Amino acid sequence: MSNTYFRFKQFTVDQGRCAMKVTTDGCLFGAWVAAKAQQEKPGLKVLDIGTGTGLLSLMLAQKNAGAEIEAKEIDKEAAIQAAENVSMSPWKDRIIIIHTNAKLYSTNKFYDLIISNPPFYENELQSNDSSRNTAHHSAELKLDGLLGIIKKSLAEDGSFHLLLPYKRQDELPALFDKQSLEITEKALVRQTTKHDYFRIMLTGTHHGVSATKYSEHEISIKDEAQQYSPEFTALLRDYYLQL
Repeated sequence: MSNTYFRFKQFTVDQGRCAMKVTTDGCLFGAWVAAKAQQEKPGLKVLDIGTGTGLLSLMLAQKNAGAEIEAKEIDKEAAIQAAENVSMSPWKDRIIIIHTNAKLYSTNKFYDLIISNPPFYENELQSNDSSRNTAHHSAELKLDGLLGIIKKSLAEDGSFHLLLPYKRQDELPALFDKQSLEITEKALVRQTTKHDYFRIMLTGTHHGVSATKYSEHEISIKDEAQQYSPEFTALLRDYYLQL
């Protein structure tokens, strides 16, 4: 039987009751976001939509000492487990887990940074496991709805980061335009240098806010020898025990 937890250098993620498990691409995204957040102003107000195990919030908190993170999760068991993971971490005073439907939970807060690894699939065959469906399928929160929450909750000069499947790339421009949001950076992710892209990591802002020129690049998790690539290693070195 495999472990129900994933141990990092400074924290542990228990995932036994979460439908959305720790994944390599999720870890890559968390490290990528945490590194980018270090370039922002201190004392970031962060919103993590659909936190699952709490992984992204924990990774960001490790690298950003002043960040205050509010993490929302619709699934009750996942929210309880995320709260337990946070409570056992060094950053329990800076991360709050809220069990809620992000579409219905409304405040007057604005966030400097919004992060999300949302459900990937829309209008696709689902399983008989309702928790797994909520984690992987977007019946509860479609991408258009997520972008609407981001538009409403993002500070005027704030930024957001999303992890999405590469196959949805063609529909993204229209969805972002509809919410007056724009992509400022796109990282195309491969499993190895020999594979096609399978994920997209995005950075964006309100339309017309960023003075940064749009950039696009790629990253492979492993190289041709099936070893972690230099780019992946640089991002995950402070997290993975084996690096």
